[in-house]
Amino acid sequence: MRCPCGCGRTIELLVIREAKPRWDLTLDASGHPSLRPSVWLQGGCRSHFWLCRGRVEWCD
Repeated sequence: MRCPCGCGRTIELLVIREAKPRWDLTLDASGHPSLRPSVWLQGGCRSHFWLCRGRVEWCD
């Protein structure tokens, strides 16, 4: 996925059970994705956000 801040960075998240760290990806009845835990980029733009039902919720 592309970073939602607009910096253009590609974010790759591992969603397979054996990976560490990994994220859980779920889809609601409408097909909107949610990720757990939050996504926190340690370098570059340093974005920190949740993806909930297809919407980005920024962490303060």
